[in-house]
Amino acid sequence: MNKPYDPVEHHRTTQPHAGVAFRSMVAIPVLLLIIGGVVGAVSALAAAGYMRPHWAALMGGLAVLIGSIGVALSVVEHRRIRRNEARWVAEDKGNSA
Repeated sequence: MNKPYDPVEHHRTTQPHAGVAFRSMVAIPVLLLIIGGVVGAVSALAAAGYMRPHWAALMGGLAVLIGSIGVALSVVEHRRIRRNEARWVAEDKGNSA
């Protein structure tokens, strides 16, 4: 039952998605992109507070771009994990019958 795409680490937990963020190779860059988007948004607010509209627009645009790429990659990875889980469950039901 422990196939390479098995969504549950049976020897550690019975929770279906425990530790996915640590096992997935995409999770760390995605988290860094999302954090970069937040930092860019804070920088845009600081630039606007210092009356630098060009810097505020630049940082705001970068924040939206970087943050949206991070969220999009997170959604793609989540769908991949769910697809692998559905495939694993379908194969497991086929073996037990």
